[in-house]
Amino acid sequence: MKQITGKKSTARVVNMTEGNPMRIILMFAVPLFIGNIFQQVYSMIDTMIAGYSLGDGAIAAIGATSSLYSLLINIASGLNSGYAIVVTQYFGSGNEKKLKEAVAGMIQLNIVVTAVLTVVSVVFLRPLMRFMNTPEAIFSEAYRYIVVICMGMLATICYNMFSGILRAVGNSRTSIYFLILASLLNIGLDLLFVVGLKMGVAGAALATVIAQGTAAAFCGWYIVKNYRFLLPSRKDLRVSKKLLGELVSQGVAMGLMLCVVDLGSILFQRATNGLGASIISAQTASRRIIGITMQPLATIATASSTFVGQNWGAGKTDRIRSGLKQVLKMEMVWSGIACIIAAFFGDILIRITTGTEDLMIIQNAVMNLRWHLFFFPVLGALLVLRTAMQAMGKKIAPIISSCLELGMKGVSAAFLIPQLGFFGSSITEPLTWVIMLVFLVGAFCIQKRALFGESRWKENLEI
Repeated sequence: MKQITGKKSTARVVNMTEGNPMRIILMFAVPLFIGNIFQQVYSMIDTMIAGYSLGDGAIAAIGATSSLYSLLINIASGLNSGYAIVVTQYFGSGNEKKLKEAVAGMIQLNIVVTAVLTVVSVVFLRPLMRFMNTPEAIFSEAYRYIVVICMGMLATICYNMFSGILRAVGNSRTSIYFLILASLLNIGLDLLFVVGLKMGVAGAALATVIAQGTAAAFCGWYIVKNYRFLLPSRKDLRVSKKLLGELVSQGVAMGLMLCVVDLGSILFQRATNGLGASIISAQTASRRIIGITMQPLATIATASSTFVGQNWGAGKTDRIRSGLKQVLKMEMVWSGIACIIAAFFGDILIRITTGTEDLMIIQNAVMNLRWHLFFFPVLGALLVLRTAMQAMGKKIAPIISSCLELGMKGVSAAFLIPQLGFFGSSITEPLTWVIMLVFLVGAFCIQKRALFGESRWKENLEI
C-alpha cells in the first residue's frame, strides 16, 4: 500500500495499517480522551458557574434546551465524521488525487450546511422551545442562552471539519491541544462574562462560542501550514458526482444517525421539562457527569473507527477483527470503573457540580446517574459496533438502530414519563441501549461473511 505523507509536510501522520492494534488505538485515543474530557469539564464549569453565581434557575435554563443544543452540535459532528470516513479510506488506500478531492468536497458541503443550519435554527428557535414545554419561568433565559449558541454555528462546524481531517490522517493530538487551550479560555470568559460583567446565561453561551471559534481558527491554520498534501488545488475543487455522492452518503448517514437520536431526545426533553424546573436541574447536573464518564467509551470507539477505516481502505480485514476484539475489552474495563463511581461517589459528585442543597434535586440526579452508568457495558459494546460498521461503509443498520432509539424515546415521552415521572426518564436510555445492541449484533452477524469474506471493497476506492 502506498502511504501518503506529502513532500512538503513534516507534520504527524499515523499509518494504522501496521503495528500492534491495541497500542495504536490507545495512542490515538489518549489525546482524544484528554480533549473530550476538557470539553466536558468546561461544559460542567458552565453549569457550576451558573449554579453558584445565578442559582438553580440558571441551571434549569441551560438544561431546558440541552437536547436542542445537542441536536445542532451532533449535526455538525455527525456530518463531518461521515465525511472524514471517506477521507480516512482514501488516505488508507494511498489515493492522493481522491484524498484531495474528498477534502475539497468536505469544505464545499460544510459551507452549505453552515448557512442552512444557522438560518433554520434561529428562525424556528422559539417554536421549538414552546414545543419542548420549556417552563415559562425560565423561557427568556433559556432563549438567550441557545440563540447565542445557534448564531455561533460557524465556529462549531469549522472545528468539527478541521479536527475530522486531522483524525483521518491519524493525528488525534493537534486539534486536542487547541481544544484544551479553548477550554481554558472558555473558563476565563465564563468568569468574565457571567461573574464579572453580569451577563447571565447568555454570557456562558458567548464564552462557549468564542472558545470554539478560537479552536477552529488554530486548527485551520495548522492544517494550512503543516499538511500541504491535503490541501486541494483549483482542479481538485471540481469534485466528481460519484465522490460527492459518497461524501453526502456517509455524512448524511452519520448525521442522520445522530439526528434521529437527538430528535428522540427533544421529545424526551419535552416530557421531562413538563416535570418542573427542579427535575430539569437534576437531569442537567447528572447529564454533565454522565457526559464526562462516557468519554472513555466514546473516545475508544472513535479511535477504533479511524483504525477500521484505514484498514478497510487497505483491505486488511483480519486486522480489523483483531483490533475490535481488543477494543471491546478496553470498553468493558472502563464500564466496570464507571459502575463503581456511580455506586460510591454519585451523591458527592452531584453536590459538587450543582452547589445545591435541594434534596429533591440531589436524589433525582443520583438516581439518573446510577441507572445510566450501571448500563455502560452495554453502551460501550454498542458504540464500538456502530462506529465500526459505519467505517466499513455499512450505513443502514446503524441508522435503523438510531430509529429504534427515536421510537423508544417517543414511547417514553408518551407513556413512561407521564406514568413513572423522572424514574421513567432515567430508565429510558439504558433500556434503549440494550435493544439497539441486540439489533446491531444481529445485523453484524448477518453481514459478517460479506464484511470479512470478500475482497471487492477496494473497487469502491479506485479512481
